[in-house]
Amino acid sequence: MPVWHGTTILSVRRGGKVVVIGDGQVSMGQTVMKPNARKVRTLGTKGTEGGKVIAGFAGATADAFTLFERLEAKLERHGYNLMRAAVELAKDWRTDKYLRNLEAMMIVADKEVTLILTGNGDVLEPEAGVAAIGSGGNFALAAARALVEYENDAEVLCRKAMKIAAEVCVYTNDRVTIETLDSTT
Repeated sequence: MPVWHGTTILSVRRGGKVVVIGDGQVSMGQTVMKPNARKVRTLGTKGTEGGKVIAGFAGATADAFTLFERLEAKLERHGYNLMRAAVELAKDWRTDKYLRNLEAMMIVADKEVTLILTGNGDVLEPEAGVAAIGSGGNFALAAARALVEYENDAEVLCRKAMKIAAEVCVYTNDRVTIETLDSTT
């Protein structure tokens, strides 16, 4: 079975905003299976404005939806405290026999914190508020870090960095989904 590729997720926290942006390409081998997948979502919409979380995934789609559902349940259980919910999800992800087999990574952000979550139990807070995952993640990360001292608008910075990533990574396209929250930092 061919390996599925095709995700670039980038998050930037700058100028009073936090942005999570994802490309739309899903590839299998050398074939683009879908050009407009929606890999970035808003979670915690049942909570207050302060409880909203934006999340983007890289990896198998079904696995990502499972993780979105689990994270949303953890958010509700822990009063929309993202750090606590993320740590609890990471513990489950690493130790649960079913979850341990999920192949995905996530970037999650609320108004206070941005985190990268992995199946190894990692809950990582990126340096300088810039994080990226996926097959084009390193391209987007490098572009965003290069642009950060020249562009104060998080959304503009994300769009420029994703454009650069799409130009150099064959598994990334320019059909993006973007979610934005006001930030305290």
